[in-house]
Amino acid sequence: MDFKEHLKIAWEHTLQFIVPVILLTLVQMIVITFSLGIMAPVTTAGYMQSLLLALREGREPKIGDLFSEMRLFLPLFAFGILAVLVTLLGFVLLVVPGFFVAGFLVFSTIYMIPLMTDRNMSLFDAIKESWNMALRKPLTDQFVLTVLYLLILSIGGSIPLALVFAQPLATFFVLSVYKERLQSKRPAIEQSSTTSPLSDHEA
Repeated sequence: MDFKEHLKIAWEHTLQFIVPVILLTLVQMIVITFSLGIMAPVTTAGYMQSLLLALREGREPKIGDLFSEMRLFLPLFAFGILAVLVTLLGFVLLVVPGFFVAGFLVFSTIYMIPLMTDRNMSLFDAIKESWNMALRKPLTDQFVLTVLYLLILSIGGSIPLALVFAQPLATFFVLSVYKERLQSKRPAIEQSSTTSPLSDHEA
């Protein structure tokens, strides 16, 4: 996998839509803060789908996109609670297991939300297919993707206000890889794509 090309695509699209993606990121942060994190999973779904449309169709992200996937509120909220509890349990045991659990969740479910929004998959089907996509050979590609994604977010989070740029950059990066992996999609994705309004626009 050409990660240099994926990073280039992510960088170019972040700059191309710099104003709308920064506004989108800021509004999401505000919504998450005032909702005490309750709206984090479902607005992330809307956020990722908005950037996927920007990447795939050149559509400018809009603030309203954050709330475009409210149908997924309950399954994503339940998954979010479970993920937080499992990660906290890892940190309670020791710091290293906590980071391992967090890294494993990113590694295995990084394609879950795009599959749910883009392919109308259920939560469990999306988790299963995300895992299958993550395990495609060479496996090192998925490890590199996970490390680079977390690295971009970590650097952005460590610098004041840099996260509003780092988050869309990291998201575009993941979505660029997601698009490439769909080119060798499995039957589960192929079947679900028949009900997806975006199937005709797939790269």
